[in-house]
Amino acid sequence: MVLQWILLAVGFAMLIKGADFFVDGAVGIARKFGIPQIVIGLTIVAFGTSAPEAAVSIASASKGSADITIGNVVGSNILNIFIILGLTSVITAIAVSATTVKVDIPFMLGMTVLLLILGLDGEIGRIDAVILVAILALYIFYLLRLAKSGKLQDDDKPAKKLSIPVALILSGIGIALIIFGSQITVNAATEIARSFGVSERFIGLTVVALGTSLPELFTSVTAAKKGNADIAIGNVVGSNLFNILFVVGISGIITNIPFAAPFRIDTLVAIGAAGLLWLLCFKGKKLYRWCGVILLAGYAAYFFFWLM
Repeated sequence: MVLQWILLAVGFAMLIKGADFFVDGAVGIARKFGIPQIVIGLTIVAFGTSAPEAAVSIASASKGSADITIGNVVGSNILNIFIILGLTSVITAIAVSATTVKVDIPFMLGMTVLLLILGLDGEIGRIDAVILVAILALYIFYLLRLAKSGKLQDDDKPAKKLSIPVALILSGIGIALIIFGSQITVNAATEIARSFGVSERFIGLTVVALGTSLPELFTSVTAAKKGNADIAIGNVVGSNLFNILFVVGISGIITNIPFAAPFRIDTLVAIGAAGLLWLLCFKGKKLYRWCGVILLAGYAAYFFFWLM
């Protein structure tokens, strides 16, 4: 058990340092190419921090265990909004750009609704999956065109000047530390929880669910504290979009994904979480600490509802 506590500490250290490297590298790339940080947050950073969910779901689908995909994706998306953005905004208020409020969050909300609609027949088939992947490709194309047009501007603090090789190396080292750190942390925390006699159900809902979202948590908090708010909010919104469009899409192309009836309730909660986030951001264009408290309370309500 002493070893597990040591591994837990090592895992957290890897996450903290990895997030630091990853944010600096990603922002450096954005600055070098004149790409707005929100685009980097919605694409590269989001895809990188979604790697744990993608690896679990795609590997499960390829092994014929696709039934865990929807639970993994929907559960992660709920936690990303309620816990990740909740904790991040409690630690430090997050500025939200007008583009994020008008386009990105509503698009995330729309894609969550689409996921529910596609799953009403009991599964996500290959045609459904192709539709999701195609939408992701169009969305990335839209972001790049918008960035090229100069309509997206950064409101964040100036980033450090880094050469492309250095920025790429920092990003690579950062994402590697984040992914491996999250795995070590989840495994150690699970073993510690089991030693206290905690049920597998509780571990899955809390320790493992939070563990797979640790990359988003540490990246968002680090970005927000460094003054790169667009990376912080873009990371979560982009991660949720990648979870639905890429993870479910690719998994669904491999094999049909069962969409059990109970997941409809969880997906409705995910829709409600996205809608609440939109309302909180819409008025003040900023996630204040009280907004974070509301988001955390939302997850607490969902958690207790799930246990009942």
